[in-house]
Amino acid sequence: MRLSPRLLCSIVLAGATSVVQASSWGFDDATVSVQAKGGSGDLKEKSESFDEKSLPDVFSVGPSDTLKVVLTAKDNGKAKRPHQAFLSVRDVETDLEASYPLGVKESGKGKVELTLKDLPAQFVKSSKALQVKLLLGSFGSSKGLEKVIFTLEVTGDQSAPAAALEKPLRYGKLGEIHHIFRADPTSPPKIISIVFTAAVLGTLPLLFGAWLALGANANHLSQALGKAAVPHTLFFGSIIALEGIFVLYYTSWNLFQTLPAVAAVGTVAFFGGIRALSEVQERRLAGAR
Repeated sequence: MRLSPRLLCSIVLAGATSVVQASSWGFDDATVSVQAKGGSGDLKEKSESFDEKSLPDVFSVGPSDTLKVVLTAKDNGKAKRPHQAFLSVRDVETDLEASYPLGVKESGKGKVELTLKDLPAQFVKSSKALQVKLLLGSFGSSKGLEKVIFTLEVTGDQSAPAAALEKPLRYGKLGEIHHIFRADPTSPPKIISIVFTAAVLGTLPLLFGAWLALGANANHLSQALGKAAVPHTLFFGSIIALEGIFVLYYTSWNLFQTLPAVAAVGTVAFFGGIRALSEVQERRLAGAR
């Protein structure tokens, strides 16, 4: 009897699909041990090597004991490091669950150690046995593993005071926040401004008197305005405008209002001053003083 090529391909594909679907994560060479005094004391309890088909029963952990779980993670029977590996401890009655990551090497060897300090306070106070579950998973088509591997009994110190339970952090809507911004800086008191303004204005007569004493000559004013009236006017006006801008900044303007105005007036003063001073230089070179 001969099979058609189409039927043969269908059989091969069906077999390959079943192999892919059957692949899953598992473990073996696992041991559970309980050691006294934080892992440095005597070995109190240790299981035989087991896998997911032959699981141990119950282990007890006291206040100073360390629970140690060692295993080899496998993907479809081959030792491999999973993307996620956790040991989950769960209280069946309250459905409270806490997970602890396993440190797994590339060879698939994984280990985790727990003490009572690592467990939630509700677990330590619980009188019921806790389920310990192993979770393995990774990328790809392999099915992850979620299996209870043993039961844990917590034997706390009855003489020790009960630990205070902290209120858990809850994320939700909070109350409205009212922002209080610092007030804008204000000018100094008016009396100080008046005193310093009077002091500046009082020096002007002294300045004009010094000019006259040194022989200041205003006879060339008409000649200067006749040759370069616009540059002289713009230069002198821009100086006055700058002083006015500084007064506004001192009294009411902020920096963002002041800087553009200073830039505009300063540009006018620069170009107007170049032409005005050129005219003054021409008169000086001609011998006019």
